[in-house]
Amino acid sequence: SGINAEYGQHVRIWDIANETCRHTLRIHDGPVTGLSLHPTGDYVLSSSADQHWGFSDINTGKLLCKVADQSVSHGLTCCQFHPDGLIFGTGTSDSLVKIWDFKEQKSAANFPGHSGPISAIAFSENGYYLATSADDEVVKLWDLRKLKNFKTISLEDKYTVRGLTFDNSGHYLAVAGPDVRLYQISKQCDLVTTWASHTQDATDVRFGPNASYIASVSNDRTLKFYSAN
Repeated sequence: SGINAEYGQHVRIWDIANETCRHTLRIHDGPVTGLSLHPTGDYVLSSSADQHWGFSDINTGKLLCKVADQSVSHGLTCCQFHPDGLIFGTGTSDSLVKIWDFKEQKSAANFPGHSGPISAIAFSENGYYLATSADDEVVKLWDLRKLKNFKTISLEDKYTVRGLTFDNSGHYLAVAGPDVRLYQISKQCDLVTTWASHTQDATDVRFGPNASYIASVSNDRTLKFYSAN
């Protein structure tokens, strides 16, 4: 199945093989700002500017729960499931990253420190680390075991991060924005390489199987592949 959000309030579930829309989920009262597939592949998490997150069954197209973040007066800007599927993260337009306990449907931890709307969040596959970005030209790395920021990567002026992802080892972080970048996660968080082949901002980035390649998509309507070696 494929999942996408329109520039409005609907989420669509697609049958890729038949190129047909299986379900249209009318979950939110504001623009959908983020989607994350549950590790089981059967459910999707959605975030919205209406200050709610929703959890839906992609097989039946039914909304299972919809929860408001009542601690903030700003909309949600992104969401991402933790690899264990038991917790997830959301970002807000007022700079806050929150970790939620899915079963309890309550906030479990807050990560302040950014300025500007949160633009992307990503968990490492081993579940230990969280990467976050906002409209403040930095990427912050958090240790989920200690609940603290252990590294801040400073970027150039007006560099807007639009996507973040770890490789399966958790040793590398890819960043999508005006270019595509690869960092090695260490005490220094060294920049390994940069690709600037898109003609407009890259909007997301992913690692291929065993980090054999890196793929990025862009507002220039292209999908590009890079060697990770």
